[in-house]
Amino acid sequence: MTNEQKERLVDALLTAIERHILPLTRLGVSAGNKVFGAALIDKKDHSIVLAGTNNETENPLWHGEVHTIKQFYELTSRPETRDLLFLSTHEPCSMCLSAITWAGFDNFFYFFSHEDSRDAFSIPHDLRILKEVFTLEPGGYRRNNAFWHSEHIAALIATCDATAREEFQTRADGIRAEYAELSRLYQQGKLQNAIPLK
Repeated sequence: MTNEQKERLVDALLTAIERHILPLTRLGVSAGNKVFGAALIDKKDHSIVLAGTNNETENPLWHGEVHTIKQFYELTSRPETRDLLFLSTHEPCSMCLSAITWAGFDNFFYFFSHEDSRDAFSIPHDLRILKEVFTLEPGGYRRNNAFWHSEHIAALIATCDATAREEFQTRADGIRAEYAELSRLYQQGKLQNAIPLK
């Protein structure tokens, strides 16, 4: 991947979060849902096919990724999954990893890590399930395998040229600040909802 292609990709991923996922997540959090969201992006032109967010107050399985996949398969006309980039705001949990795999996506990109979910968002369930059910330590699953490759957006940003890296880092900091506030709101009201794993 050339520097220009990488910068175009990072810009598309950050824009998808800023303009498409965050507005939906604000609404979702106001209804008592967690802060996780996802988007499907056309590989060729980087247009948004669909964005979604967590909807666990309706169904505890409607994590941001799974709910987005559900909505994708409800579209009357949709592209092939192999032609799409899968963007997850947070590193997918074991259920969402499986959903991405079963749906046929060959990639995913994530903004926050499992450790971020545990430490910055006080939502440790991803790592607890990996440990308790699958006996995996953090990062123990194969991030690149026969089904898909995954990339942490922070790692992509770190390899960009200095000028682009500085701009992307500023945007990433803004995204982190927005999610910190949404997390505060979710934590403040989470005891009032019926989500099993708060």
